[in-house]
Amino acid sequence: MEDWITPHLSQLLAWLAFPEHGLSTVFLIAFISATLLPLGSEPAVFGLIKINPDLFWSAILVATAGNTLGGIVSWWMGYGAHQAVDLVRKKQNPTKSERTSWGDKFHGQALAWLEKMGPKACLLSWLPGVGDPLCAVAGWLKMPLLPCAIYMAIGKFLRYVVMTSLLLWVF
Repeated sequence: MEDWITPHLSQLLAWLAFPEHGLSTVFLIAFISATLLPLGSEPAVFGLIKINPDLFWSAILVATAGNTLGGIVSWWMGYGAHQAVDLVRKKQNPTKSERTSWGDKFHGQALAWLEKMGPKACLLSWLPGVGDPLCAVAGWLKMPLLPCAIYMAIGKFLRYVVMTSLLLWVF
């Protein structure tokens, strides 16, 4: 088994190597890091731009696209989870006194704030540790996808521009 994994892993890593496939690597890392998996995409963006400064805007836009698509996947996961819970509840058909919503059990003020802000809350999707679950909660709350995606993209774009610029000026 190891004889099969090692060459394939080496081939994958070679394919993702920076100078040859930098933008595709940035896209993939940005996409994965926007899901609930713990991975940061800023080092990949910064590394590519440090190696090739001419790719500044290309790398920012590609990372924004990948990270936004990953946020949309998280939104769909939240939406799908809500649909599944609704389906289970419908099949169980509990009495009114037994019914409680997910939000009643888990939240209070945070959920109320998200519902009040609506899709604009997705501007904060860039925040580490909070942003990815925020996209999923937006899907759970069945916020409209297109406005959520637009606000996600704006927040993520601004994060990449600010963080990468600061890193370039400092290092």
